[in-house]
Amino acid sequence: MSAARDYGLDDDYQWPRPPQGGWTADDLDRLPNLPPHTELIDGSLVLVSPQTFFHMRTLRLLEAVLLKQVPDEFDVYREFTVTLDRHNRPEPDVLVVRAGADTGPRATRLLPEDVVLAIEVVSEDSVARDREIKPLKYAKAGIGHFWRVEENDGLPVVYVYELDPATAAYTPTGIFHDKLELTVPFPIEIDLTASDRR
Repeated sequence: MSAARDYGLDDDYQWPRPPQGGWTADDLDRLPNLPPHTELIDGSLVLVSPQTFFHMRTLRLLEAVLLKQVPDEFDVYREFTVTLDRHNRPEPDVLVVRAGADTGPRATRLLPEDVVLAIEVVSEDSVARDREIKPLKYAKAGIGHFWRVEENDGLPVVYVYELDPATAAYTPTGIFHDKLELTVPFPIEIDLTASDRR
């Protein structure tokens, strides 16, 4: 039995084959039939597994609260790719971006200088990427703030990091259970226990 049939495709389906040297950030816009939320990490395509209720509810909470609290010079995006370099185009779960980042209705990506805060909500299949790989890449690209969100007893726990410009690496600035309160990159207050409330 072929892998194509396992995914409901014809036996003659041709899986995308990477070019020598790997895929590039521009290839993500040109490859046909990629599943939604496909990312590019180190020249390899990363296909995202179906999301859990925890993931969906946490994204909804973060997006809604940030939209209410973000100053006018920023905006909030959800699941939008950022071209970090030629071979890396991840898709953070939630982003706070500079208001001028919107380059038109057909834009498919942001640049790192547009991003003020990148947030990753950890899933079973993304633990290593969200804990180890993506923070290093976001820091190297100069994104000033990074949050990693993990599940504990059904509620989000937020690990907050700030870029140290001297080392171009993230420094942990706090771990937040139940309630998140920050003053940077702007004053933020989030009731994390509200993730499963409408």
